[in-house]
Amino acid sequence: MPTSTRSQRVWLFDLDDTLHDASTASLPHLHVSFGEYIQTHLGVDQATSDALRRRYWIRYGATLLGLVRHHGVQADHFLHHTHLLPGLERRVRGHGGDLAALWRLAGRKYILTNAPEAYARRVLRVLGIERWFDGVISIEDMHMFGDLRPKPDARMLRHLAARLGVTPSRCVLVEDTLEHQKSARRVGMKTVWMQRWVRAAQASRSPGRVFKPMRPSYVDRRVSCLRVLLRGA
Repeated sequence: MPTSTRSQRVWLFDLDDTLHDASTASLPHLHVSFGEYIQTHLGVDQATSDALRRRYWIRYGATLLGLVRHHGVQADHFLHHTHLLPGLERRVRGHGGDLAALWRLAGRKYILTNAPEAYARRVLRVLGIERWFDGVISIEDMHMFGDLRPKPDARMLRHLAARLGVTPSRCVLVEDTLEHQKSARRVGMKTVWMQRWVRAAQASRSPGRVFKPMRPSYVDRRVSCLRVLLRGA
């Protein structure tokens, strides 16, 4: 890989609640489809399904990992059936100013999402920004030694930097999820905590309340709009 490419900054953008309002467009619908899938394929009731979904999310950072490890669920089958999401395109919305700033951002840019590729590309097409990225790194690409290792797996992040031909210190993870940023910092990546859509969802649940979360030490920048990344990029 040419030296000029190795020395470029590499931006790793999460998708849901980072580049679009997933709290409205997809997450509530995914909670339903995850629950229905677990009930159908594990033969359990709704209460048990909800408990498993939460337990595996807390333990592994992804419900899917628990289902694969403890129940023999096939990852591809789960991802396909839970992410069909009829009507998704009608619900997707981003922020015009944020999205317009992306193409002006210097360096290579990738989507890094725990969602399947088909879903990610549906969202990107609606937002009209697919062409601005050098690639989409989805959960299907996060295998190591035969095991699925999505975010926040630090080994996967370190391996990803090597695949992209850069040191982790050249990478910047832009995310709404703190646990993922903690792992990114552990391997030497820079971190940006994007809060536009998370704060909007919080405000809708608690009108009139002002949310000023603390910035953890492993977060380099806390932002509510992407255009501020152009400063000092």
